[in-house]
Amino acid sequence: MPQLHLPLFPIGATEITEVLSFCRTDETVTYFHYGLPIFSHAKDDRASFRFITALLHVTCGAKQADLARTFGIPKINIKRAVKIYRVNGSAGFFAERVHRGAAVLTEPVVQQAQSQLDAGQTPREVAALLEIKPDTLIKAIRAGRLRTPIKKKTPMAQSSLKKRALSTLPTKVSARNKTATPPWGVVPAT
Repeated sequence: MPQLHLPLFPIGATEITEVLSFCRTDETVTYFHYGLPIFSHAKDDRASFRFITALLHVTCGAKQADLARTFGIPKINIKRAVKIYRVNGSAGFFAERVHRGAAVLTEPVVQQAQSQLDAGQTPREVAALLEIKPDTLIKAIRAGRLRTPIKKKTPMAQSSLKKRALSTLPTKVSARNKTATPPWGVVPAT
């Protein structure tokens, strides 16, 4: 005859199933199986939480719906955690994420582009030379991966700017007043 196990959970523990529970004290979450602690982690440790939810489902037989209901998380999160656990084991939760590297602007291309920019070519000319999109090169310049040489501006005297501006405007000279009228035809008041 099977013996009946009474739930022997610590005071303040939340029941997940009739044999599993968890208890949060201060900054630590502890999980219990038949009243015995099986795992604990810091309350903000998401990787450990995902690991233990997958572990509770795979090894302890907790239903995904029970885990989702108890912790108040979507069921798909538990399904994803279980998949990671089955494919990669516990290392899958604690390994660094794999990031994709640069596809177009690799290190040799960046060096070539920088040498061309330093030689005085425009970003569009460099992009055409290296057979990459101009937007890719311009985006790299904005992000700071490439730098363009600073163009030197020569300051012009203020009076020479005024003379140049006046000399380029077409004017008509009135025979009566000997005043220049601008091309829009308004005669200045005297």
